[in-house]
Amino acid sequence: MPTSGPANYAVLAGPNSHAALPYAVVKLTPEIGTVLEKSIPRLSPGIADRRPPDQIRFGVGDVVGISIFEANSGGLFIPAEAGVRPGNFVQLPNQIVDHDGNLSVPYAGTIRAKGLTPTEVQKEIVDTIKNRAIDPQAVVTLIDQRTSLVSVLGDVNQASRFPISQAGDRILDAITRAGGPRSQGFDSWVLFERGGRRQAIPFGALIYEPSNNIYVRPNDTIYLYREPQTFVAFGAFGPQGSQGQYSFDQWRLSLAEAVAKAQGLNQALADPASVFLYRGETREVAKELGVDCSRFDGPIIPIVYSINFRDPSTYFLATQFQIRNKDVLYVSNTTSVETSKVLDFIRLVTATVNDPLMAAVNAYTLKNVAAGGASAIVNVGGL
Repeated sequence: MPTSGPANYAVLAGPNSHAALPYAVVKLTPEIGTVLEKSIPRLSPGIADRRPPDQIRFGVGDVVGISIFEANSGGLFIPAEAGVRPGNFVQLPNQIVDHDGNLSVPYAGTIRAKGLTPTEVQKEIVDTIKNRAIDPQAVVTLIDQRTSLVSVLGDVNQASRFPISQAGDRILDAITRAGGPRSQGFDSWVLFERGGRRQAIPFGALIYEPSNNIYVRPNDTIYLYREPQTFVAFGAFGPQGSQGQYSFDQWRLSLAEAVAKAQGLNQALADPASVFLYRGETREVAKELGVDCSRFDGPIIPIVYSINFRDPSTYFLATQFQIRNKDVLYVSNTTSVETSKVLDFIRLVTATVNDPLMAAVNAYTLKNVAAGGASAIVNVGGL
């Protein structure tokens, strides 16, 4: 019989052949809802580094300022005549860390700077000139930071590449420094790149899960783009069969709200006890759901959640169960609808056979009436 999808018993029975994609069926319960509340999108361990940022280190192209102090006049940098110049220090011209990663300091020669902190460079300068200068001290400052940069581009108000602050910037801080997202954010995604690895997560995952809002590091790239989060509804939805793709249009969307967006269940077709949600879960989450993952390959396990809306308490669970991007909702027809289709088909077959027979009988009767005249009419009328 024609239908909009598989029957409920077919879904619950699982794959019907070895060639079919295997999946696990999980009944929605309060315990399952608790597990899923914790399984929100997170940055992968290969990208996420939640440690506080290290101290800024010099790199090739950084502009550095150096001041050298001496305890008394008459040393390397301070003349013997006290009135010749004020103060007990000398300010060297700003210089750029060269391609070899070095700085040039008078009487100290070449000083390594690349990969070192200002404190480490200061110590190197002092150790080099301490036998020639009078109790020298050095102050090294970063004038223009050109290597410890992070790039933020895409759907932001002011795409730019800027240095990381000394206090450290998190992902949301970096996006804010770029003017923030152009849209409201609920349909925005963040593509985060670090060390040659990339991962895209919803912008909302940075807000609702603080552990995703990690510190950015030099050479990180953050790209914002808009892609509405959607789900697909199939089967006995709505009074007119409201099947199709629907956008979230909000930060979060519960199962109850998703069903309402699809105009609810069709009262003439739907089986409220046979609502199914198709989704891929990570292997770790699937194990927490009690799924035997030994028969599945790969990191993503196909899961079909079974929801029974004939149970009044399920509506409470439906308000807590969060829909995710690209979820598939399916409602199968009730058994009585399928039975009605079979009866209609039988009626069609019997009518197809019966109608020619009745037409032949009527034609034969009319022929006899015409041949028998009035007496035949009377006899037929008597019958």
